[in-house]
Amino acid sequence: MGEMKSKLIRVIMSISLALVLALPAMAAEYPTKPVTLVIPWPAGGSGDLVGRALANAAMKYLGQPIIAENKSGGGGGVGPTLVLAKPPDGYTIGVMASTSLAISWHMGKLDFNPIDDVTHIIRYTGALYGIVVRADSQWKTIQEFIQYSRQNPNKISYGTPGVGTGPHLAMEGLALLAGKIQWIHVPFKGGAPAHVALLGNHVEAVSDSSGWAPLVDAGKFRLLATFGEKRSARYSQTPTVKEIGYDIVALTPHEIFGPKGMPKPIIAKLHDAFKKAMDAPEFQEILKKIDFDLLYLNSADCEKVNREESEQIRKVVKQLGLEKK
Repeated sequence: MGEMKSKLIRVIMSISLALVLALPAMAAEYPTKPVTLVIPWPAGGSGDLVGRALANAAMKYLGQPIIAENKSGGGGGVGPTLVLAKPPDGYTIGVMASTSLAISWHMGKLDFNPIDDVTHIIRYTGALYGIVVRADSQWKTIQEFIQYSRQNPNKISYGTPGVGTGPHLAMEGLALLAGKIQWIHVPFKGGAPAHVALLGNHVEAVSDSSGWAPLVDAGKFRLLATFGEKRSARYSQTPTVKEIGYDIVALTPHEIFGPKGMPKPIIAKLHDAFKKAMDAPEFQEILKKIDFDLLYLNSADCEKVNREESEQIRKVVKQLGLEKK
């Protein structure tokens, strides 16, 4: 039995060594066949539209078709889980919303670490978060809203797409930084029901990604502030939370990633193809249409910034009592 086990170990080691030795040659020739890009949201949604537009633009630079496949579910975690089960050869990669998965990780709702268990390739965009109130609201500015909140604890209720979502943590992060603020959080099953509640005066405000844009444009909502690094090009008159003195940037960055252990030459080829695709007019147009920001980070910076953002998220999740025990 011991001899048989020893032979089995030698066979496994031989196979592993052969695969390791073959990787440089595979990387040099890569890609020799189509690449699958797993998108973790349903077809037709904003994340899907942006991911497909980027993939379509990147094909000519990669030299092979990029086939987009939708694998939704699990709050955006099903798609990445499927990608991580594949070989790290660059032929199955995916899109993930890094901060959303970091929230799930810290809440104990994810089976993999979105920082350490993946290969980060490139960050390319992010959904815009904002705080909206009704157009006939007494608050004309974010400063007035914050001041009233301080003076009237537990008087303002705000809606979000759910407990532990990015817009929820963004608001609670703002409350922590602003100090002496106690809001009533009302979670909904998505952004649309929250918007309906605001229209009906059932909540005083909503924190959400840019699904509120049509209602702002129609004059039904007033956009008080956004959570981006800089002002939205579409809503350039609206300040960011950061610029009024609260150092918080919150959005849902999207990145291209692969299984852990991808060879550096393959990472570089994928990065360069997607980076060039970010300048394509068709990609720029879809970003503008759905109010997503252009957010570029290379492979190393993507991992570094994800780690920093994950730590910020952990602190807020802990403060809210949502951290996994």
